[in-house]
Amino acid sequence: MRKIFKLTVASLILGMSFCATAADKGVIKLGTLGWEDVNSISMVSKKFLESQGYKVQVTTFADWGIAYSALARGDVDTMVTFVNYAAADYWTKNKDKLEKVSNISFGLRQGIVVPAHMPITSIEQLNSVKDQVGGKIIGIEPGSGLMRETQEAIKQYALNYTLVDGSTAAMTAQLQSSTERKQPLVTVLWKPSWMEQKYKVKFLDDPKGVFAPPQAYTVIAKKGFSAQNPKAREALASIFVPIEDVGSISTELKNGKTMDQAVNNWWKTHGELVSKWSVMAK
Repeated sequence: MRKIFKLTVASLILGMSFCATAADKGVIKLGTLGWEDVNSISMVSKKFLESQGYKVQVTTFADWGIAYSALARGDVDTMVTFVNYAAADYWTKNKDKLEKVSNISFGLRQGIVVPAHMPITSIEQLNSVKDQVGGKIIGIEPGSGLMRETQEAIKQYALNYTLVDGSTAAMTAQLQSSTERKQPLVTVLWKPSWMEQKYKVKFLDDPKGVFAPPQAYTVIAKKGFSAQNPKAREALASIFVPIEDVGSISTELKNGKTMDQAVNNWWKTHGELVSKWSVMAK
């Protein structure tokens, strides 16, 4: 009787262990945004998780507010975001229902740029070239964090400029024209971006610190994810995509590649790096 009891207990423990392993190697629901940088990192993460035996379901959200609410509710398991600056308000609002997993890239930068041929190097010098650009800073979509910071920079530096609302597409067209014709322009930009890689521009120094310093991309998850999925947590924490590579994937997308094609091309040329991730994920 005692042997039967021992066998039953052993079988129960083995079964519980199997179930835990099966659950941890199940489906990971990954949230992302359509932004070129966040989505590129997310799709590299998806491919790595799949290489580790997971099935990954991706949901693309329209903005951070919707994405954070979905993660806090548990509609998705994890996503890549910014907890310190760009999406700090959303993190603060929902953090009791969320957890940080790891930083997955570093170097996001936003600010005011000019073509490389212009002689100025600092925001403090912008008033000296005001007449050359008609006193305008060419902006993107109104309401973005970058536009809010630029408006604050105009105030803090007492710039005699108007920030022009527009679209990323319209800004890109003017940036291309100005750099190709070596004409003056003041606009806003971010890194990583295919535009930052393609066009010869320089970020202006910001001695007052109006714009956020270089930021990390952070993997966050719904509360309890790491405890319930320790192996998946280790896999995610093993990934780190250099910021230059994020920009390279964005460039491939701009040149007509699909996201899958761009990520696969990156994967083929970075096998050694991916192998290191695999070792750390064990």
